[in-house]
Amino acid sequence: MKQILVVEDEAAIARLIRDYLEQAGFAVRVAATGEAALDLAAVVGFDLVVLDLGLPGIDGLDVTRRLRRRAMTPIIIVTARGEETDRIVGLELGADDYVVKPFSPKELVARVRAVFRRMEANETPRSLVIAGDLSIDVARMRVTMGDRSIELTATEFDLLLILAKEPGRVFTRAQLLDAVHGVAFEAYERAIDAHIKNLRRKLEGKGQRPGVIQTVYGVGYRFSEV
Repeated sequence: MKQILVVEDEAAIARLIRDYLEQAGFAVRVAATGEAALDLAAVVGFDLVVLDLGLPGIDGLDVTRRLRRRAMTPIIIVTARGEETDRIVGLELGADDYVVKPFSPKELVARVRAVFRRMEANETPRSLVIAGDLSIDVARMRVTMGDRSIELTATEFDLLLILAKEPGRVFTRAQLLDAVHGVAFEAYERAIDAHIKNLRRKLEGKGQRPGVIQTVYGVGYRFSEV
């Protein structure tokens, strides 16, 4: 049974999320503060984290940052914040997805399931995607570029795999969203930009292989054919 950590300081919302996730067949633990969440994550191997940004004490963005230092566990941000920049910053820190309060608990469950489906789909069949000096082991979700091992979140991995399978093909943001989430939402298209920014930072670190993922202005992105 998949274990999920729900980090939410509003007790009623935490119960609602917990109840829906448990009804969907997941084991759920709840933390009301960032400190409690980090303590739990240090001792329990959670499969996914549902994280509110507006926490007392250590806020959700800092929790995301600290969790990402430890592992690539998928993170779905839940926030009431109206500022789009908060959500984009969360994605740039390594979150895989987000939902905005007020939200449908059924939508949240669907997004959790979508993350797990993508992870499971990448486990089989066993295959290897090679694009220049980039190697993607789909079964093991491992990425290497030359002699460098590159750690990616589940969503970053999915996006890279989609692009690298067809170097030179231009993908719109809506197409990439549809591929990673199962359905395209216009309001989420900016999220793709944040994930692409993370991928570029990781792939092009220390000046290696610049221009791996190219922007086609007004359209979307493509993987370099070179």
